[in-house]
Amino acid sequence: MSAKSIRYLFISILVALAVWQFSSAGYIHAKAWLAQSMIKVAWAEAESTQRKVKPWPWADTYPVARIKSDRIDLDAIVLAGSSGRSLAFGPGHVSASSLPGSSGNIVIGGHRDTHFYSLKHTKVGDHIDLESADNEITRYEVTEIQVVDKGDGYLAQDFGDDRLTLITCYPFDSPVYGGPLRYVVIAKPIAADLISI
Repeated sequence: MSAKSIRYLFISILVALAVWQFSSAGYIHAKAWLAQSMIKVAWAEAESTQRKVKPWPWADTYPVARIKSDRIDLDAIVLAGSSGRSLAFGPGHVSASSLPGSSGNIVIGGHRDTHFYSLKHTKVGDHIDLESADNEITRYEVTEIQVVDKGDGYLAQDFGDDRLTLITCYPFDSPVYGGPLRYVVIAKPIAADLISI
């Protein structure tokens, strides 16, 4: 085999690998976009019918709330459950905690590098709106931000008050997946007569 043939073969292999990588990346982005679109449609149907609506027939989760905070550019549909399968598509409601729209401690977890990335910009005093499937919107004010060990399971317990607890991995820009620390945002509801929209 001549040097020219070897060079041509090498270039052909590199081009084929590049095409394969770009098409794989495009597939992942297309799949993520399609999943988010289907989740938004399921959320709209859940709000109008007051039923649990799966975003796709084989889904093992469904939308339970929408979380928003304009200041930190957070707007996401919250899914039932906090398994890895649910968190791959959006923040997940921890099933051991109170349901969105009810009293008690509502705990929601999300990935630090996707849906909850903007939590790194949260400050005490920020407002977070949580809309339940029955169209009830509760506005919360951030009262506390903590960094805790991931083994601190007390965060999901009932503290005897109404609160919203948001949890994600920490530090935000770590190249290591998971890690031993969690970033926790605690917010308390604002009285309805104090809210100006």
